[in-house]
Amino acid sequence: KPKLIIFDEPTSALDVSIQTQILDLLNLLQQKNNLTYIFISHDINVIKAVSDYIIVMKNGKIIEKGEKNKIIKNPKNQYTQKLLLSSL
Repeated sequence: KPKLIIFDEPTSALDVSIQTQILDLLNLLQQKNNLTYIFISHDINVIKAVSDYIIVMKNGKIIEKGEKNKIIKNPKNQYTQKLLLSSL
């Protein structure tokens, strides 16, 4: 019964419908078992779906971090802004 699970690109090879089912299942398991996830992904839409707190990295360095809504609605860093625009 882990308390922390680290996922590295867990849905990157899945089509969108299966990806949604997996993310829904992970959210359900997280709530049911009081789990903490660290989700590593290049897909900003996946990050939006599973995160409460976001850390944006570029070239191995943290360039922005904060609560999901703060980062999504008001990104400060230009790289974060471009990532979010690419997901529209």
